[in-house]
Amino acid sequence: MAATTKTSLTVSIISCLILVSAMQMWKTWLASSSQQTLLGGLLGSFLFTFILTAIGNCESMFFGKSYTVGVFPEVAFSLLLAVSAAASVHRVAGTSSLLLSLLALFYINRYSQKVHVQVAVQPLPGSKKKKNN
Repeated sequence: MAATTKTSLTVSIISCLILVSAMQMWKTWLASSSQQTLLGGLLGSFLFTFILTAIGNCESMFFGKSYTVGVFPEVAFSLLLAVSAAASVHRVAGTSSLLLSLLALFYINRYSQKVHVQVAVQPLPGSKKKKNN
């Protein structure tokens, strides 16, 4: 069952706060080895997804359901916040967060195109196929 816009906004904001605070609490542990640093980048990628969801839900509530999230400023702002939070843990975590967030953005866009875009094919009036001799 899909959540309402307000519920999704609330869950996204709470998830952002919990994730940022957890990343800061376990900052030294996340920076202690290379695998844990990559985990910090993955957490930054999740943070990007939650921030983008929260911004999209806010815009949907204020501007209507037909309003879409654009690359600039919404995605750029979300990416900047998530990478900054991951980079405060470790610089490599920031870099891996950037790469994983871009990968997540690709799949979010692909899923959105599949679910929300409906293409209606209509023939052009008066166009006929030309016969080849």
